[in-house]
Amino acid sequence: MVQEEELVLTVYRVPFSTNVERIALAAGHKGIAIDWVDVDPDDRSPVEAVSGQPLVPVLVHGEEVVTDSPRILDWLEAHAPEPPLYPREPALRAEATVFVQWFNRVWKVAPNRLVDAPDPALSAEMHASVPIFEGLLDARDYLFGEFGIADVVAFPFLKYGVFGVPAGDADRFHTILADNLPLAAGSPLRAWAERVDAHPRG
Repeated sequence: MVQEEELVLTVYRVPFSTNVERIALAAGHKGIAIDWVDVDPDDRSPVEAVSGQPLVPVLVHGEEVVTDSPRILDWLEAHAPEPPLYPREPALRAEATVFVQWFNRVWKVAPNRLVDAPDPALSAEMHASVPIFEGLLDARDYLFGEFGIADVVAFPFLKYGVFGVPAGDADRFHTILADNLPLAAGSPLRAWAERVDAHPRG
């Protein structure tokens, strides 16, 4: 296992990437500094040269190259386990793992498909997910009580329902997120997003 202070990490990113922000939040939580390489979203050749594919984030540590944000998050947890992203208690850890898999493999399907074409059923599915996240925040500051993997995974997407699309962000995916996550004025997701946004980034 590599100790946290020995980690020398390079991560390739493009502006406003939701998956990149996951890595920034995780690294900030663990106190890991990252050497960011900014890539033009219209010219992914530097990413392809290092990883053989065009998607970000891409983590480089020595000769090791890791792609895909869930795999990078697992890599960070394995190589810098303190402070942890996952709960220490086995049952809570299993529940957090189920949430991460659901979010990545199920929840993200609807907004990704909406990029290709409008679909009222998919929009309704996104709307219907809001009470799920709000329920997780009942009497909690974070999705599973303490800040951790669920917040890191979900915040970069759910934040668009709270903060909207920032100036300069022309990604249609982000507009879909903003338009299909309707929040009531008192939604606990608003305070949660403010809390998560205050966390450091790597």
